[in-house]
Order: sequence, then C-alpha cells, then structure tokens
Amino acid sequence: MNCLGNFYTPQMEVIHRGKVRDSVRIDEKTRMIVVSDRISSFDNVLNNFIPQKGAVLTGITNFWFEKTRDIVDNHYLRMVDPNISLVKEANPIKIEMIVRGYLTGSMWRGYKNGKRDFSGVIAPDGLNENDRFPTPLVTPTTKEESDRPITPEDIVKEGWTTKEVYDKMKEISLKLFAFGSKFLEERGIILVDTKYEFGIVDGEIILIDEIHTPDSSRFWSLEDYKKDSSKVDSIDKEYVRQWLLANKENGEFKNVLPESVIAETRKRYLDIYYKITGSKLHYDFNEDVYDRVKRNLINEKLIKDAYVSIIMGSPRDLEHCKKIAAILEKYDIFVDMRVTSAHKNGERIPGIVEDYNNSLEPGVVIAVAGRSNGLGGALAANLSIPLINCPPFSDKVDMMVNINSSLVMPSNTPASTIVDISCAAGAVLRALNLRRLKTVFLEEIAQTKADLIAADEEIRKKL
Repeated sequence: MNCLGNFYTPQMEVIHRGKVRDSVRIDEKTRMIVVSDRISSFDNVLNNFIPQKGAVLTGITNFWFEKTRDIVDNHYLRMVDPNISLVKEANPIKIEMIVRGYLTGSMWRGYKNGKRDFSGVIAPDGLNENDRFPTPLVTPTTKEESDRPITPEDIVKEGWTTKEVYDKMKEISLKLFAFGSKFLEERGIILVDTKYEFGIVDGEIILIDEIHTPDSSRFWSLEDYKKDSSKVDSIDKEYVRQWLLANKENGEFKNVLPESVIAETRKRYLDIYYKITGSKLHYDFNEDVYDRVKRNLINEKLIKDAYVSIIMGSPRDLEHCKKIAAILEKYDIFVDMRVTSAHKNGERIPGIVEDYNNSLEPGVVIAVAGRSNGLGGALAANLSIPLINCPPFSDKVDMMVNINSSLVMPSNTPASTIVDISCAAGAVLRALNLRRLKTVFLEEIAQTKADLIAADEEIRKKL
C-alpha cells in the first residue's frame, strides 16, 4: 500500500519516534513533525498502515491550530507536505489533559464496575453508558511509557508541573473543548472526549501535538445519538479499538488488522476530515508517498537531492576524506562523514546503515580504510545502496602490500574499489544517477574535448 512509515534521511536528525509521529530537528527553535500512516491502539503500534491517515491527522490538526489561536497560541508554523509540518520547538509538559463530555469508552468500562474516582474527579452515580455529563470532566494522565491517570494534586507533588500551570492548562482545555464542541455540533458531530498537550515557549503555555483529530478524540454522529444514544457508532479510532476488543486471541489483542477493517478505518478518517474542514485532501494519492515527501523537502530546501556518506575506519583518515568531500560538495551534494571500525566496534554498523537503507533520497557510501579493509566489506554486505572503497595509502609500497584487502571481497558483497580520489568522487557522483548531474557531466565532457582540441591547434601552430 502507498503509505508512509518511519522517516529516514541521513541529512536530518530524528529526535524522537513516537507511536505515530517522528520528530526531526531543524534548528534550535524549529522542529519538523512527520505524521506517518501507522496506527496504534491500547499503547501498541499495530503492524498495519492506514492509507492517508497521516495526511488526515496533519490537515485536521493544522486546521484547528489556525481556528483556535485566539484561545491559545500553538507551535504550528507551516505545512511542507500533506504529512509534514514545521513547528516551534517547545519544552513539553508531560501531562495529557483528557476532557470528557460523555461517559463512554474506558471510563464507562470502569464506571460500570463501580469505579467513581477518575484522576481525582468523582463521577456522579446513576449514569448510563454514553450519557452526557452535566459539565465536561478533566481527567489528566501522565505521558510515560504507559500513560497513567493522575490527580491534579499528585501532578504538583510529583513535580510534573506547578499548580499555576496545571490550572491554566485546565482552563484552556475546557475553552478548547467548548469551542470544538460548538463548531462540530453545527456540522452534525458530537465531540465526545479528547486530549490536549501543552508546552512552554518563552515562558508562555502553548498548544502542541494535535487537536480534535480522530486519533486524539472520539466523535459521534449527532443524528445517530439522538435516535439511540446507547448504540451510537464512533467515527474515529474507536472503531479499531472496538474491533480489537471483540477479536482477542487467548486474551491478547491482535496486532494485525484485516483488509476490511483497514478500508473502513480509512473511509472513516477521510469522512471526518471532510466534515471538519469542509474540503477533501488536495494531493495526488497515486504518487509514491516517499517520492512526494522527498520532492517537497527538496523544494523547501530542507534536504539536498542526494547524499554521500564517507565512512572512515579511523580519525587518522580524516584528511583523506576531506579531499573527497571537497570534490563532492562542488556538486551541491550532502556529505555525511562517520567513523567506525569493522574490527573494533563493528556492532555499530547495523545502526549506521539503517538510515541509508531506508532513506528517501538516493545515496552512495564511500568506505575509507587501509591495511585489512574489513570496513568496506562489512558495510557493503549490509547496504542496499552502492559502496565504493577509496583506501588511503602512504606510498606505493603500502598500496601494493594492502590493496588486495579492498579489491577482493567475499561473495555477495558488492563493493568497488577506486584508489584515485578524484576518480572515486566522480564514480560516486555518477552512481547517484541524478538528471541535473548528468547535464553537468556532459558539459564537463564537452569542455574537456574542446580544451584538448584547442591545445592541439595551439601546439601545431608553434611547431
């Protein structure tokens, strides 16, 4: 399926991988949020993607961010791809503010078993499933490996934040919930419950993460609720939760959804996107999602169109690597330099090649190691992109003694070896197979031919 999974590029630093979102550093004040098509439920990421889910979440969140700035500022700056936004870097407050307008979901499951205390809030007796509360309830949880209900008093006692900040978050949350409820009711939707997350920027509380999406909120059809409040269907991720609850195996949740559930989930997400924003997603879904993301990031000048990673076996090889990099950078290629030894810390190699094997953009690796060149072989055996050895030699004797370790690779280890620095750089650039570089190379070839003809004519004149 044409879906976006984890985000990989050696040109950018991934700060954090969440269940659905990858956070990428841009600079000290800006980060990039990549919303994948992954889906999670009950604290587990399922082994499925939901097509267009990430774009739905991104579009709805940014829609609400613009609508609610008069209530509270937020971290949103601009969208650079249907799945990607640039946001302000904030210091997150590790508390989720859960606002509940109706008795349903996990709260109902606890309530029907006699529970009345939810995060320090006492729910009244005598309620039925899906009943509306007289006023919305705020039941905060911690943001940990597994979220934990917590009282406002314990939030302060455990040092999550101050009473003043918590009280302000609660006030803002209730205002956002009231605004969202009214806005959605006019469109035939009930905002049942939701969660908000906040951060601090320049000493001020701002809204971060997402707002009023089918991942973070529960939505009901107002028409269905009026007909029969006990059987109202959710138009959000609750559909997936209910399927998982109804289809446990040996008491365990499944981690794979059937195609029919994936299709229905996608339909519900697209429907709620249209109902909230009043428009449909505006991009070509048939285009490969990774090609689209790559193109948009290049157009935004957030990445270059290709990279070369120069991996040296020792920092003693740095000057040799700098000479290669200087040639490559003339062609506007991102150059990534790394140090690792196949013999002394080769256990790092799988982690190093992960970015390269899954990168959005094309790349090539240059291995720089002399003597016993295990580095080139170890890398080439684990890479899905080309590798060229360019070993450093102190003199011709050193070359003759040690060149064999770079030339002769084990079977199924596709590595080439080029000794001359300029030739290695030229081969790497051609291996990238970029159209813009082909044009440059043809111009260089033509210029070389012209220079030789001119030199020939000049010499003949002098003879």
